[in-house]
Amino acid sequence: MSKKLVLAYSGGLDTSYCVKYLSKEHGFEVHAVSVNTGGFSAEEIAQNKERALQLGAASYINIDAIDAFYQKVVKYLIFGNVLKNNTYPLSVSAERIVQAIEIINYAKKLGATAIAHGSTGAGNDQVRFDLIFQVIAPEIKIITPIRDQQLSREAEIEYLKQEGVHMSWEKAKYSINQGLWGTSVGGSETLTSHQSLPEEAYPSQLEEKTPIAVKLTFTKGELTAVNDEQNTPVANIEKLQSIASKYAIGRDIHVGDTIIGIKGRVGFEAAAPMIIIKSHHTLEKHVLTKWQQHHKEQLGNWYGMLLHEGQYLDAVMRNFETFLEDTQKNVSGDVLVTLYPYRFTIDGIRSQHDLMNASFGSYGEMNKGWTADDAKGFIKITANQNKIYQSVNN
Repeated sequence: MSKKLVLAYSGGLDTSYCVKYLSKEHGFEVHAVSVNTGGFSAEEIAQNKERALQLGAASYINIDAIDAFYQKVVKYLIFGNVLKNNTYPLSVSAERIVQAIEIINYAKKLGATAIAHGSTGAGNDQVRFDLIFQVIAPEIKIITPIRDQQLSREAEIEYLKQEGVHMSWEKAKYSINQGLWGTSVGGSETLTSHQSLPEEAYPSQLEEKTPIAVKLTFTKGELTAVNDEQNTPVANIEKLQSIASKYAIGRDIHVGDTIIGIKGRVGFEAAAPMIIIKSHHTLEKHVLTKWQQHHKEQLGNWYGMLLHEGQYLDAVMRNFETFLEDTQKNVSGDVLVTLYPYRFTIDGIRSQHDLMNASFGSYGEMNKGWTADDAKGFIKITANQNKIYQSVNN
């Protein structure tokens, strides 16, 4: 029987322990895999490969999934203006879904009989990974040493030392997870309910103080140009991030409910995602009808919630995506933004689909499409339900 095992490998302590433990104690042929959804540099990929092979992995591969991440998930987070708890652009949870899909597909291609990850039993990622793995490949066994053995960092380090692995496992003061759609920041402060993260905790520091105007061009809901320079949506997100991160924009702390029912708190910086979502939303306010916006807000929230909960493969998610994409037919135009230190403003939009350009009338000004008597009759009929209610109940 094949002993091939694919390990979701980050290069940190937990997954390094998994490489050594699963290869030595269980005789698995461990194939380490990391998935790039926007956070890996060429240097980090090379370091991961060197470390994995030193620990005993049979192979290491880094799968480039940035475009897949955008097409499968990020695009719909923009269409839906998704901010979890009206705050968080789902920077990390959105990544995990695509990473899990890429890893399990690689395991099937390799003919592996087992798949492993380094999640603990206390977080969201264990649910996201396991749900995807079980649905796509129920025949492949899932192994989770850290969760199953309830290991502490100290126990993992001691085991590796006993096996002759002497690497620096000093835990950074702040844990950073960077990707295309934002960077999460965790530290001792986020384990409390009252402390804020200090300035130095954020990877992007304030470098620019002079305000700058930026023009974002959307075509059917997708970001197709920055300052009139056309490129792919992924390249435009990266370009906007490089510009806006110098203003230390997009910082906040998200408080939310984990999948397993406990409260969690995490810091993040997401300059480009926050600017894009707010710009896209403003454009939609101009070009969509009242009821399109109303239903989009509800379905966007549901899409983000189910994505966060690891339910990406549920058929209803494809239904949501179809709806969200259909609403973007007229979401085309320019959004004018100004960047300042730590903040930004949406200054206005230009679009051929702008419903403010209609000739019927201007808000608060003289109407052109109806008479005063028309307005009085409309208001009288609109008041009927409340008048009846008050009459019956008073």
